[in-house]
Amino acid sequence: MLSASLNRIFALVLRYWYLLRGSWPRFVDLVYWPTVQMLMWGFLQTYLAEKTSVAALAGGAFIGSVLLWDILFRGQIGFSVSFLEEMWSRNLGNLMMTPLRMYELLAALGVMSIIRLLIGLMPVTVMAIVFFGFNLWGLGLALAAFFANLIMTSWTIGLLACGIVLRNGLGAESFAWSVSFLLLPLACVYYPVTVLPAWLQPISLALPPTHVFEGMRALILENRFDVGEMLWAGGLNLVYLSAASIAFAAFLRSARRSGALLQLGE
Repeated sequence: MLSASLNRIFALVLRYWYLLRGSWPRFVDLVYWPTVQMLMWGFLQTYLAEKTSVAALAGGAFIGSVLLWDILFRGQIGFSVSFLEEMWSRNLGNLMMTPLRMYELLAALGVMSIIRLLIGLMPVTVMAIVFFGFNLWGLGLALAAFFANLIMTSWTIGLLACGIVLRNGLGAESFAWSVSFLLLPLACVYYPVTVLPAWLQPISLALPPTHVFEGMRALILENRFDVGEMLWAGGLNLVYLSAASIAFAAFLRSARRSGALLQLGE
């Protein structure tokens, strides 16, 4: 049973890989936007560091935030786009009539999101070293904790986005591209939680990425790995990811009952 399940997951990943490999514009897109963003914010950091004496700018916390945010955003987009590929090709109904289980589909989407993310992340991190002297890989084992928590958050958002598109049709497709930006001001990507109004801080601290970015700043500026922040992020991620999986399963059951899987459209 386990081998059959792994074979089905591998087959789906292989399908998405062939789609990606067969289209050079898809490959270019994976690298293009992360590169533009990194260069833009990196040059801004260089300019501000020359004009001010803010330690966060000199230490590279700003560009570090940009790269970590890209892990969350690109991870979510990679998850969602692979699912949307099935909807664009009207193949989701065909998949659901096979022995494929929901968790196998989600596992394949998760694996593919990591593959797409790494394709875009690797060259951008090298350019960050060359242009700005910031080595994301120099964060060591802490980077693994940051990555794990951010990718879990990206899957949570991806599940909700895919579920909403599944429930409402491709007319809600834009939601999958924009939903992550709802977190951007609240997750304290570029500034500490203390900057927010007091009434907004508990909401921010209820989001897993907030603890990741707070931990990243503590590591870069204070040379201190905050285990507590990572435990908070991990615990919140488990709760939210479980809830998102339940919600997606409910959306999928609803689509099966209504026959929407065979008539997906605007």
